[in-house]
Amino acid sequence: MKFYRPLVTVSLTVALLSAGALQAAEVREPDEKDWYQHATFYQIYPRSFQDSNGDGIGDLKGITARMEYLAGLGIDATWLSPPFVSPLADFGYDVADFYDIQPEYGTLADMEELIAEAHRHGIKLMLDFIPNHSSDEHDWFVQSANGVAKYRDYYIWRPGRQNSQTGALEPPNNWISVFGGPAWTYDERRGEFYLHQFTKKQADLNYRNPAVVEEMTKMLSFWLEKGVDGFRLDAINHMFEDAQLRDEPPGWGAPGTYDELDHIYTKDNPDTYNVVYGWRQLCDDFGRRMNKTIIIMTEAYASIENTMLYYEDATGSRQGAHMPFNFQLIYDFRHDQNAIGLKQLIDFWLNHMPARHTASWVAGSHDHSRVGSRVGLEHVDQVLTLLHTLPGTSITYYGEEIGMLDFKDAQLYDNRDPNRTPMQWDNSISAGFSTNRTTWLRLHPDYPTRNVAMQEAAEKSTLKHFRTLTALRRHPTLVHGEFKHRTVGRDVYAFSRELHGEDTLVTVLNMATSSRTVDLGDFVNLPDRLKVEIAQPMSNYKAGDEVDIHQVTLLQHDSVVLRAVVSGASVVRLSLIVALLAAVKHLF
Repeated sequence: MKFYRPLVTVSLTVALLSAGALQAAEVREPDEKDWYQHATFYQIYPRSFQDSNGDGIGDLKGITARMEYLAGLGIDATWLSPPFVSPLADFGYDVADFYDIQPEYGTLADMEELIAEAHRHGIKLMLDFIPNHSSDEHDWFVQSANGVAKYRDYYIWRPGRQNSQTGALEPPNNWISVFGGPAWTYDERRGEFYLHQFTKKQADLNYRNPAVVEEMTKMLSFWLEKGVDGFRLDAINHMFEDAQLRDEPPGWGAPGTYDELDHIYTKDNPDTYNVVYGWRQLCDDFGRRMNKTIIIMTEAYASIENTMLYYEDATGSRQGAHMPFNFQLIYDFRHDQNAIGLKQLIDFWLNHMPARHTASWVAGSHDHSRVGSRVGLEHVDQVLTLLHTLPGTSITYYGEEIGMLDFKDAQLYDNRDPNRTPMQWDNSISAGFSTNRTTWLRLHPDYPTRNVAMQEAAEKSTLKHFRTLTALRRHPTLVHGEFKHRTVGRDVYAFSRELHGEDTLVTVLNMATSSRTVDLGDFVNLPDRLKVEIAQPMSNYKAGDEVDIHQVTLLQHDSVVLRAVVSGASVVRLSLIVALLAAVKHLF
C-alpha cells in the first residue's frame, strides 16, 4: 500500500490544482487604470477661490497657497476656469490672448509656479480652453476686421441682406445667440457682419480655415510645454456652422430667446469631431514623449448620441475626449428625486457609453446653481456620497465640499454670479478669501457659520464626509470593481462595487422625505452582516456599526456606504494548494 500513497497524493493534488486553476481561469485580473479613470477632480473659479494681494479678486498665487488644502481634501486633479488675458465680458470666456495671464490673476511666472506647486502635491492641473471663439479685442480679430490678408478669414464674416420693404441692412440669416438676440453684429471697419454664437464680444473663429486650426493647436502645445496635464474644451459643439448659412427652423422657445430656433445648423456639426480627434492625437503624442497621460475633457450640451462621439468615432478607430462632461446629475437629479428616476439617469449614460471608456459625474459648475440651492441642503451629503462612489471620475465645483449656497443678491454682472461667490474659508474678514472688506462679488451672508474652518473643527461635517469619500475612492474595489445597481422599491437606490479578492462596497441612498427600512438580500453575494464604512453627518449610523442586510434603516435623504468583508475561502483554498505542492515536492 505504501507504494500507492504518493500516487494517491499526487492525484489528489492534481485534482485540487485543476479545480483551483479552473476557478482562477474564471476570474481575470482587472486592467490597470490610468490616473484620470478614477480621479477626483475639482473645479476652481480663479476669481473666487483665494485673493493673495488684498484687491478683492482671486488670483493664481492664492490658488497656489491653497494646494495643501486640496491635497488634504483628496483631490487628484483640478481644472481652472480661464485665467487668460480677457476684457472680462464673459469673465474669461472671451480670451484676448491665449498665451498670457489676465493681470488681475498674476503673471505667466505665477502660472508656472502654480503648476509646479500642484505637481509637488501630487495634483494634476488642467486648463479651460475656449476653442469656439476669441474676444473681439484679440489681435486676430482686430486684424481681421481691418481686412489684413493673413487674418481675413480667421472669423465668420458675411455681408448683410437688405430688407426688401424697409431697405435696412439685416444680418445674413436668422441665427440667434445663446444669450438671446441676433448672432451677428455689424462691424463698420470691414462693412460686414461677424458671427458670435455667444456675446458680441465673443467672435466665432473659422475652423474651416486650416490656419485657425494650426494656430489653436500651436497654443495647446505651448501650454503642454508649460506642464499642464490636460484641457477642458468649452462649448465644443459650437465650433462649426453650416457652410451655406441656412436659416434655422422654428424651435419651442419664446421669440428672441435661444430656443426660438432649432439649432440644426449651428451646433453638433460632424466636422467638430475631427478637430477633437486631432487634438487627442496631439496630447497622446506629447504624453508618450513625456511619459505621462495628457487628457481632454469636452463640454457639449448635445444629444446623448452626439455626446458619445466625443469619446471615439463610430468605428472606434479614432479616439477623442477621455471624458465628455456628463451633466445628468445636474439636470436630472431633482429635489423630489425618487430611486427609479435616479437609476434611470445613471443607466442613461452608462448604457450609451462605448465599451472600456470612463464615465464622468459632474454635480456642479460655474454655469449652474449649486447643489444645495438646486436640490436642497438636505441632499448635499447624499449627492456627495453618490458622486464619489459611482464608477468613473467625480468632478466637484469649489465650495461644494462645505455645502456652499447660491446668493441671489450677489448678482452684479451675470445671472450666474450667485453661484460664483468667493470661497468661504473661515469667519474672519471676507471669509478668509481676502483681507479686503470689498470683494468682486458679495459674500454669502452665511459664511460665519458655513466655512472650512468651522467644518474642520466639527465632529461631523460635510467637509469631513467629503474627505472620507475621497479616501475611500482609492480602495481597489472602487477603482476596479464591477458596478451593479437596483432600486429597492420607489424610494431606495442601492449599488454594489465588487472585485474578486477584495471587500465589496455597497452604497445605499434613501430618496424619501421620511425613514425607510429595506432588505438588501437581493444582492446575493453579500453576507448577512455588513459594516458601515461611511455614514453621512446626519445619519442614524456611524462608521463601524454593524447592520443586518435584511434590515437596513435610513433616515430621510440619508446615505451610507456598507462594507462586506471578503470571504476567506479563496485564501484557504490557495493555502491548501501551496501546502500540497510542498508535499509533492517532498515526496519526489
